[in-house]
Amino acid sequence: MTKPLGKKLTVYMIDGTSYGPRLGEIGNWVGKSIYSPRSTINKIINRDEFNSPGVYCLKGDPLDDAYEEKIYIGEAENIKVRIKQHLSSPDKDFKELIFFVSKDEWLTKTQIKYLESRLIQLAIEAKTAQIDNGNIPSLPTLHEADISDMEYFLEQIKLILPIMGFKFLNASTVKKEVNQDFSKKPHHTYQIKSKSFKAKMIETDQGYIVLKNSEAKSKLSNSCTETYRNLRRKLLETGILIKKTEYKLVFTEDTVFNSPSAASNMVLGRNSNGFMEWVDKYGKTFKKVQEDINKQ
Repeated sequence: MTKPLGKKLTVYMIDGTSYGPRLGEIGNWVGKSIYSPRSTINKIINRDEFNSPGVYCLKGDPLDDAYEEKIYIGEAENIKVRIKQHLSSPDKDFKELIFFVSKDEWLTKTQIKYLESRLIQLAIEAKTAQIDNGNIPSLPTLHEADISDMEYFLEQIKLILPIMGFKFLNASTVKKEVNQDFSKKPHHTYQIKSKSFKAKMIETDQGYIVLKNSEAKSKLSNSCTETYRNLRRKLLETGILIKKTEYKLVFTEDTVFNSPSAASNMVLGRNSNGFMEWVDKYGKTFKKVQEDINKQ
C-alpha cells in the first residue's frame, strides 16, 4: 500500500451544497469516505461507493444530555444493502451517515471486521459520545502486514471523521502510553488557587489537561450552567471522576478540557474564570503568564 507524503484532505460537495452529501479523500490514500445527512441518502445511494465493502458510522441524538452524539459503528460487505436495512428499521433512528471504502475494492471481510472492532474500541476509550454498540467484536486474526495496513487506514479515518462533523474519537482523556507522565515533562504547570482542593493543569496542543489525582469539589453550586452540569455527569458516568471523600472527588486520568475555565469549573464546582483561578508556582495567574508569553 502506498502511503501519502502529506495529509492533504480534499472534500467534494456531491450536490453542490454545504449541508448535503460530501466525498472526502486524503492525497493518494487508497481509501475514500462518503458523508450524508439521512434526508439525502436516497439521492446518492446508487453511487458505486455504496456497493463496496467498508465500515460505517451512524450519528443520532444521544439519550443522555451529557453527550453530544450517539454513535453506532458497523461493517458490511455491501454498504448499500446494510444502510437500506437501517433506513427501514425503527431501532436505528440516526440523522447522519459516514462510511469508508477502498478505491480499488481491496478490503476483505476480515479487514473490515478489524476496522469495525478497532473503531468501537477507540470510541469507547474516548469517553466522548454515547456508543450504541452493545459490545466490542473480537479482533479477527490478520497477518502482520495486514494489521499495519489497517492501522494506517484507521489513522486516515481518524483524520476525516471530525472534518465531517463526527467527534466521537476526540478523547476526553489522554492515554499514558502516548504521552507518558505529563507531570514530569517540561510543560508549564498550573495549580488551582484554592486551599480546599489540590489540582494541577497543563496547557498542550490537545487542550487544557487536568492531571490525574487532581481533586474536585463533590457538589456543584446552583450557579453552574446546564452545560457544566452535563459535563460533570459525563465525567462521573465514565469513571473519570470518582469519589474520594464526602466532599471531594478525584480525577482517575489526565483529562482534556477545551478552556481553562471549564477545567476550573469542574475542580471548584462553580462558575469561575480559569484565567484567574489557575496560577503557576510563582503565583502568577494563567492570564498573566499568557500576557508575558505574548510579549516575547
